[in-house]
Amino acid sequence: MELALGLVLAVTSSVAINGGYVLQHASASALPPLTLRHPLHSLALLFRSGRWLVGSLAGACGWVLYVIALALAPLSLVQAASAGGIVVLAIGGPRLTRGERVGVAASVGGLLLLALSLGSHTASTDGNTTAVIVWMIGSAGVAGATARLLPAGPGLGTAAGVFYAAGDVGTKAALAGGERLFFVPALLACHGAAFACLQLAFQRGGRLATAGLAVLWTNALPIVAGTVLFGESIPAGWQGVARVAAFALVLVGAVALGRREVPPAASAAAPA
Repeated sequence: MELALGLVLAVTSSVAINGGYVLQHASASALPPLTLRHPLHSLALLFRSGRWLVGSLAGACGWVLYVIALALAPLSLVQAASAGGIVVLAIGGPRLTRGERVGVAASVGGLLLLALSLGSHTASTDGNTTAVIVWMIGSAGVAGATARLLPAGPGLGTAAGVFYAAGDVGTKAALAGGERLFFVPALLACHGAAFACLQLAFQRGGRLATAGLAVLWTNALPIVAGTVLFGESIPAGWQGVARVAAFALVLVGAVALGRREVPPAASAAAPA
């Protein structure tokens, strides 16, 4: 019953968080430019928007449900149950480009394969403290590199997803209690960095190229961490094959969503 409740809470959390992203993207993309050079001014712009505040409240409620789900179920299973969130981002927006359709289809297919490959009785440990610290520091380095090397919107969206994933790993470790509570400041720092990256991304790319990539990596990376850090078993047989195929599809989805496509009008007007 605890496992089932944890998975239900994970799905509910995903709907709340991604619905909040939809509102935040619509609001932030219409605001004057946000910048880290003037953080207080940028925050003031965000907090003056009622639609952005509603989206943020929905995301905060979703995160509380997510933490409760982590206390009831293994990290991998919670992330797999949350994987459908990218569909919420695709509904109700502008007509999808071909690349976005490929990205959404590949991402959802890969995350569904991940869910099938997990099995129903995945064991979970508290993880090694040093390994969790190394994972979180390495994630910060990867996030910084992707933000600089990829196009602005997808790069910042990917960085946000990597930071959120590191925060989720820290949250799972902190739930062990005791001395593990020192992970709380680190996980809050990761979520703060992810928040900043995502709000900046919203002004530099579409919903799927920003929040979509963030959701994709937020779901996929903790499943890897569940196996590497928290001793959640790797399946044998067809489930193992499904997991390899799943990560290949997730990578295809990330590349497709991160592509910069030229609008038809712009390409028609461009000189040869």
